[in-house]
Amino acid sequence: MRAAKQHVSAWFESVWYENRPMARTILSPLSYLFCYLAKQRRTKLSLEQQPFSVPIIVVGNITVGGTGKTPLVIWLVEQLRAAGYRPGVVSRGFGGKQVGVKFVHVKKTASEVGDEPLLIAQRTAVPVVIGRDRNAAIVHLLTRTNCNLVISDDGLQHYRMKRDLEIAVIDGARRFGNGYCLPAGPLREKPERLQDCDFVVTNGIAEQGEYSMHIRGENLQSLVGEEQCALSLFQGQSVNAVTGIGNPARFFSHLKSAGLNLIEHVFPDHHAFTAEDLKFRDDLPILMTEKDAVKCRNFPAETIKNAWYLPIAAELEAVFAERLVQRLKELTHRG
Repeated sequence: MRAAKQHVSAWFESVWYENRPMARTILSPLSYLFCYLAKQRRTKLSLEQQPFSVPIIVVGNITVGGTGKTPLVIWLVEQLRAAGYRPGVVSRGFGGKQVGVKFVHVKKTASEVGDEPLLIAQRTAVPVVIGRDRNAAIVHLLTRTNCNLVISDDGLQHYRMKRDLEIAVIDGARRFGNGYCLPAGPLREKPERLQDCDFVVTNGIAEQGEYSMHIRGENLQSLVGEEQCALSLFQGQSVNAVTGIGNPARFFSHLKSAGLNLIEHVFPDHHAFTAEDLKFRDDLPILMTEKDAVKCRNFPAETIKNAWYLPIAAELEAVFAERLVQRLKELTHRG
């Protein structure tokens, strides 16, 4: 089953990011319909927005797949906390089994609350609430904490949620693929949607009007205990590189640039890892992302004794943080 899903996913990505004109042409009528319905949905749901007494910042994207939203959310929490705000985070909790609106406790498992919310909670120690209904999640957060600002991890297309600032994240390498909406392309909305966003952050080299974000990660952390080591220590070695993220190529590229020889193991985004997934026919080190590691830390020690994850951090231009804080001050003053 997993192999079939990976095959289908790989086929669609080849249509979106490679030159597959025939497949694109066949799917294009559905794309036009998708774009039309997305626009109609935005118009309708925006009329139903619920106002809140604190600023709401939405971090999202207009494409399918990972663009780097979670590292940006963590960076935003750190920057805004340093500026004197008391931020909280809401998220859908994709991949988690819990229903309704719930706080994310750091001792919960990713299978309960989702990998990204758990990672954000563990890295930032700010209140994180999950729920499919973002408005209900915000109410839950604000009535039970002293947060005076809310960051929505994803939710750019959750138009029932009123937002004061929108930050769209795009992949600097893949950009918008072939420029088509789903299913012929990777777009959830047309690129023109970015004109309505307050900020556009590019994971990679930014173009005019965008702010560049770069991801750094030089030290590995063991899944067993507190041991750390430099990624460079694995230079020239073969390793099992394991991912269950939206854009595994970015992680693999980072490891390759450090001089590692990769045996790549690609799983679907938000994959619910089991110990069996990490049992390979060799004793080579296993390297994974921090997002994947939160789902594997409780595996038997024998399975993860030589497993490591790569904590990463976002780096952005100082001018972006300055302008973001200034916009928030303007909102507060206007309110």
